[in-house]
Amino acid sequence: MTIAAIATPPGRGAIAIVRCSGPDARAIAARVFRSREPLRDRVATYGEVVDADGAVIDRGLALAMDAPRTVTGEDVVELHVHGSPIVARETLRALLHAGARAAQPGEFTRRAFLNRKLDLSAAEAVADVIDAETRAAARAAQANLAGGLRAEVDKARAALATILEELAGAIDYPDEVPEPPRARVAAAVAAVDDGLAALMRDWERGRLVREGLSLAIVGPPNAGKSSLLNALLGEERAIVSEIAGTTRDVIEDRFAVDGVLVRVLDTAGLRATDDAIERIGVDRAQRALDAAAVALVVVDGARPLDPDARAVLARTRNRPRVVLFNKRDLGTTGYAARDPEEHDALCGSVLRQAQDDGVRAQDGGTEETLAAVRHAIALAGWHGDTPDLTRPHLASARQADAVARAREAFAHAAATLAADEPLDLVVPDLLVAVASLGEITGAAATEAILDGVFARFCIGK
Repeated sequence: MTIAAIATPPGRGAIAIVRCSGPDARAIAARVFRSREPLRDRVATYGEVVDADGAVIDRGLALAMDAPRTVTGEDVVELHVHGSPIVARETLRALLHAGARAAQPGEFTRRAFLNRKLDLSAAEAVADVIDAETRAAARAAQANLAGGLRAEVDKARAALATILEELAGAIDYPDEVPEPPRARVAAAVAAVDDGLAALMRDWERGRLVREGLSLAIVGPPNAGKSSLLNALLGEERAIVSEIAGTTRDVIEDRFAVDGVLVRVLDTAGLRATDDAIERIGVDRAQRALDAAAVALVVVDGARPLDPDARAVLARTRNRPRVVLFNKRDLGTTGYAARDPEEHDALCGSVLRQAQDDGVRAQDGGTEETLAAVRHAIALAGWHGDTPDLTRPHLASARQADAVARAREAFAHAAATLAADEPLDLVVPDLLVAVASLGEITGAAATEAILDGVFARFCIGK
């Protein structure tokens, strides 16, 4: 069946692309596209897009691409029209009226997988490229799109296949084929498991690169939390006032540290209050703190620590955090009186833009403070080791689960070998591992797995 969908994002733009893929793509396109010259493979042709009644919808380009040298492995025709939402919709409607079926989410990429244009890990990387919000995330996705993970998985499965072939020969022809040495089997299984262990270690870092680090800025009122947010973002995102309790709701934004996306939440000041509206803001701040991976605790370091400041410092001690004693330009009384648990806290100044220029070069000034805060976030979030996922890595929970099941099978096989059980008893475990790894690339994927993978795609991809 030939499918069609709008391949460009919703909204107005210079160009909209409506894609058609399948065995009847050219015939269907011929019913809605009129031109002086016939469509030729990979040659853009100018003409008119018409509806079922022959009325002109738009004038634009048609680009035909013949199978099998296409992204889906099928005949593909793209109609490039002006980027009006109504023009794009009417063009799609004309294709559907001419015999195409509306594509399902991810159906173009699914057909590319089924036609062996890419493996399942690369198909997932397509979605990751589209969703990437930082350069690091895009580079990580491109590494898997280029086949890095598939090559790693194929190498592991090939090593296991070699062991299984030797064991099968010994089982089927015991008088003619000797069993492989037990030590060699154990070493081969351990080597594959070590490679999978490295992939699992990179899984958490990979998720950090793709999804970003959640960071909650918390502290008592009037400590400079909103000023810090504005300074980190480089814009006046939050209202800054000398009046305590100005921030009543959670403000969300994002910035990057070492190429990693940081999803930051600026919260209301944490303190005991009888104000019903402020109390709502405090409750939301506490929920944001509980949900964040890292807390950025800001207190006024220029004056003695009050109960509210001591309470938020105590509450955040047993979790990843960065502590900043702010307002160093006004004094360090609070910083000097800090408890031993805050021995590694930062002390600096984050001033409002109007006051900022005069302290940028001073010790503890805004620029120095921001650099220290960013470095501390990297240490708390990813131990300062900038994730580099240009090498093969796991990119989804589905892939991580498949590797975990393979490693469980290896552990059982290792126990069997260590107990000096008959060598052929490791065969079922190795087969489980091979099948689990095959789910990553699609070599052993079920329809349910495919449905889950492609459900996250947009309709036109």
